[in-house]
Amino acid sequence: MALIDRPLVHPDRKVSGFRPFKAMRHFGKLVQDKEDTEQVFHIIDALKGRKSVRQMADFIATPQAKMLLERGEALPPLLDDHARWADCAANSLARRYVEFMEREGLTAAGLVEESYKFKPREERYPDLYEWYIERLRDTHDLFHVLTGYGRDPLGELCLLGFSYEQNHSPGVLFIAWMGARQMAKETGLKSPVFAALDEGRRLGREADKLAHADLLAMLPDDIDVVRARLKIGKPEAYRDCLRLFEALPERDGGWDMQVPQEQARAA
Repeated sequence: MALIDRPLVHPDRKVSGFRPFKAMRHFGKLVQDKEDTEQVFHIIDALKGRKSVRQMADFIATPQAKMLLERGEALPPLLDDHARWADCAANSLARRYVEFMEREGLTAAGLVEESYKFKPREERYPDLYEWYIERLRDTHDLFHVLTGYGRDPLGELCLLGFSYEQNHSPGVLFIAWMGARQMAKETGLKSPVFAALDEGRRLGREADKLAHADLLAMLPDDIDVVRARLKIGKPEAYRDCLRLFEALPERDGGWDMQVPQEQARAA
């Protein structure tokens, strides 16, 4: 079945649910290993809300969504084909994305595989809601590059705050707020941490919805032009907090607040 012909929501799909105790259990595992991405999917699933479904339905009704559905592109293989973007300018979104992914040792396909640990492909419903969920997943690292938020713990939390205001998933806000609370406790920097998170949420509200944009078509464009086009502001409070983290003594255990110098510059 072509993407455009799929039902909006499969009749067997349950799109409501609120299981805070399950979310807390999985958050505890995420605190123990922040690279355990699978836990993020469990938390989001445990705190599902209907607002994101309504937003999805509104988006699907737009000409932009219909164009993307008719093209039927699978984003991960196109994003992981780094040779495809080799001729783009040095400050293009494509080159900045490739540099980010190679520096961090990431692939778009890797995030897909992490999501399948949570729910295998064969257990997913062939509806447009699934397509929308996958688009949010597959554009996550493009969000990193466009917003300037790094993969340090604070950058991930701020990006979650940004993403919540874009996509209205309660689980995303839960992770962001609980993570900021944990980080403030460990560092003693409560005000700067929450100022950075609040800024991320504000920037997410002010920006166009990134996952709704034709980001693939924008990859060859200058990243600063794309940021201006999508109304993405600068994460100044995040950068200020990174500088405070750099002044902290090295920690034994807990979340590592130190930020590699090249990442701090890239922010």
